[in-house]
Amino acid sequence: MTTEKIHPVNGIELCAQTYGDPADPAILLIHGATASMLWWDAELCAALAARGRYVIRYDQRDTGRSTSFPLGAPGYAMSDLAADAAGLLDALGVERAHVVAQSMSGGTALILGVDHPSRVASLTFVSSSTGDDGLPPPSPDFPHLGTPDFSDPAGVEEYVVRAIEAEAAGRFDEASARALVQQDMARARDYESVLTNHYAMTFDGPRNGGFPGLAVPVLVLHGDADPLLPLPHGEAIRDAVPGAELVVLRGMGHGLSAPYWSVFVDELVKHTEERR
Repeated sequence: MTTEKIHPVNGIELCAQTYGDPADPAILLIHGATASMLWWDAELCAALAARGRYVIRYDQRDTGRSTSFPLGAPGYAMSDLAADAAGLLDALGVERAHVVAQSMSGGTALILGVDHPSRVASLTFVSSSTGDDGLPPPSPDFPHLGTPDFSDPAGVEEYVVRAIEAEAAGRFDEASARALVQQDMARARDYESVLTNHYAMTFDGPRNGGFPGLAVPVLVLHGDADPLLPLPHGEAIRDAVPGAELVVLRGMGHGLSAPYWSVFVDELVKHTEERR
């Protein structure tokens, strides 16, 4: 494991951390909306590195120690997040990476795969979606938590912990969730912007096509208990990409909780084998 390092990329600062040997196949982990690199747990990253992978986790813009933008008016698009990922690979001297994207960042991964294909060795979509009309909405009992009072840090912490619980579909460890949120809040440049700006950006798409245009191996990992993006969202990615493989994680909610790390590592190592 390296220490966290700030990299200048595309006129901003991105904080990244790596695990393992740079000579091994690189895996770039991109978490979902509002989530810093801490949401890819250090133990999970170390487990991947121990299986012969060079693991990169990083704070996207408006998360963690990376550049924060004006509250509610970030002025960037999802394609900028994809350009950031490619720029970070440049900064780290990585030609191509196996890209793993969680939830909303499936859109970022799609842009990378279609518009920056030379940088992508494979794609893995975790708890993500094509975003197509007609896919099922969140579960009827999925709570709407509203907006926290950002003048009350304890209340903000509780709000995010309860959001994690809602997504977990019963696979919830409160102590671990609270520790994550506390660390996340302590690292952030502006936590109100963290919880706001990813939803306020422009949601553009690839310039050169869509899911059917992906020409790299694609793996889809999706929980059958996901209350936010039910399983048909993952099935839609599989169906949209020729040759894509879907692995259904039984009982998993929206987040990649600790009981599923072992199968996640096994499936990802298998997916990225011999693509060096």
